[in-house]
Amino acid sequence: MTRHVVAPVSEFPPGTRRCVVLEGRRIALFNVGGRYFGLLDRCPHQGGPLSEGVLTGLVEAGAPGDYSFSRPGEILRCPWHGWEFDLATGKSRFDPRRHRTRAFRVSAEPGEELRAETVPVRVEEDYVVVET
Repeated sequence: MTRHVVAPVSEFPPGTRRCVVLEGRRIALFNVGGRYFGLLDRCPHQGGPLSEGVLTGLVEAGAPGDYSFSRPGEILRCPWHGWEFDLATGKSRFDPRRHRTRAFRVSAEPGEELRAETVPVRVEEDYVVVET
């Protein structure tokens, strides 16, 4: 897998989203409460831009009238037709066995100290990294 540094963590705070092009693919990146997620920026239904979708949570019912809300901000709704995807897996909420978008591993990693022409160069912050 290839690793791509996409942004300093300080420029990608919780609640932020952005779309990047890596190896010719548009990838939608999300920071949800300090956790990073990446999905191919194309809905498998009709190609809608997932980076423009609404983030919501998961509403489940154990019984009629017994509802619970969980995973706030981790379910992404396509802006074109409302298909919903799990940010962690890329699986569709409609039919998870048949429909999904590709999920990418995204992490925050520390910068590294480098040496250039015998001059020490320090990286003073962490970076958001995507594996493709």
